Amino acid sequence: MHKLLIILFSILLFQGCKSPEARQPLQQNSGTFIDASIERNKKLVEAEEAQIAAIMTSNPAQQYITSDNGFWYFYKTKDTIGGASPQFGDRIQFTYDVSDLDGNMIISEKENGIQEYYVDQTNQELITGIRQGLKLMKEGEKVTFLFPSHKAYGYYGIIDKIGANIPVKSTVTLKLIDKTQ
Repeated sequence: MHKLLIILFSILLFQGCKSPEARQPLQQNSGTFIDASIERNKKLVEAEEAQIAAIMTSNPAQQYITSDNGFWYFYKTKDTIGGASPQFGDRIQFTYDVSDLDGNMIISEKENGIQEYYVDQTNQELITGIRQGLKLMKEGEKVTFLFPSHKAYGYYGIIDKIGANIPVKSTVTLKLIDKTQ
């Protein structure tokens, strides 16, 4: 009996010293879903940019400016004196509205009221395009932006107001820049 326990203990000892073996996955993904998603998003962005380009072409009186951040804009009121744009940490006050590219109002300026925002410091629920657009403006300017959906409300939209992947137009008025020290 004693020999049997020694043999059993020896077998367990050798099994315990064996290095762990990697388990094989139950299923393997080839990455085709991600590749298809990339292609779908490229086509979506291309279609939205074509829609925005058609609006700009149909309105030649406006001088549209292309932003480095992937949206377009034109000035309704421009600062000709040459004031400063808001910088990191500056407190700004502004108003804005949001409509679809056909001009149907989604969120009015009255609904939004005067917004207060600390540039690049607060987690305020502003769309990416407006955050980036505000940094291009000067106090007193009024600018209309054309945002593709990835700079606006993207895949989620706004419940009961705007669906997924809808490009928008937004008119923003920068009322005040309070510079940080």
